[in-house]
Amino acid sequence: MNLLLFIVVIGASFVVVRIGAVALQLTGLEWSLAKFQALSCFTGTGFTTRESELITASPQRRRIASALIILGHAGLVTLIATFANSLRPNTLLPQFTIPFLHLVFPSSFLPWINLTIIVIAVYIIYRVLLHSRLGRGLTAFLQRKIISKRVVSQVSFEELLVATGGYGVSQIGVCDRSPVLNKTLLEAGLRQRGVTVLVVERKGQVFPNPSADTKIILGDKLICFGRLEDIRGNVCVIAA
Repeated sequence: MNLLLFIVVIGASFVVVRIGAVALQLTGLEWSLAKFQALSCFTGTGFTTRESELITASPQRRRIASALIILGHAGLVTLIATFANSLRPNTLLPQFTIPFLHLVFPSSFLPWINLTIIVIAVYIIYRVLLHSRLGRGLTAFLQRKIISKRVVSQVSFEELLVATGGYGVSQIGVCDRSPVLNKTLLEAGLRQRGVTVLVVERKGQVFPNPSADTKIILGDKLICFGRLEDIRGNVCVIAA
């Protein structure tokens, strides 16, 4: 029973980390970074000071990270307890009523058999959930569910660089609720708020160093420089 519970908890942990990674990605993090941050929060290993600002500066990401940390601590306690009990003799094979089983597998061998089963199960779960068509399908399914259930508010920007003092470069997709939609750069007043638009990308065309009379329309992608907090507050919509 302990062995089965251990395998179930391992599988559930992989799924929880994947849910956290998908949720972080929907808030604007690049996928590989979202996966790393979700795993870091769940295992309690933390993340670098430079990258921590990406999490702490966003209310949505803080909530996701907090949930992962709490679930990770609960899961770790369960894993340790079930793993220790799984390696005790007479925890798995003696429950099966196979004739002469005790002659084939002595009691002292049972912990090693359980350990082998655990290693194989973890490897299979890892390959299936992370490196297979099933894993990709699971990720796409989780994305649809999280968006449809409005668990997090999707943010269409990707933070490309974090510099000292919270400054960085961000690529932002202009959505239908953006405060700068259908305004010129002059009307939007971004420069007065500490945000500089470096590039406007529109339908495959790139307009570097756009002029003040450049109008921002739906679907534009803006590459901006400034404090990341100022960019989020003045260019895109993030739920508090």
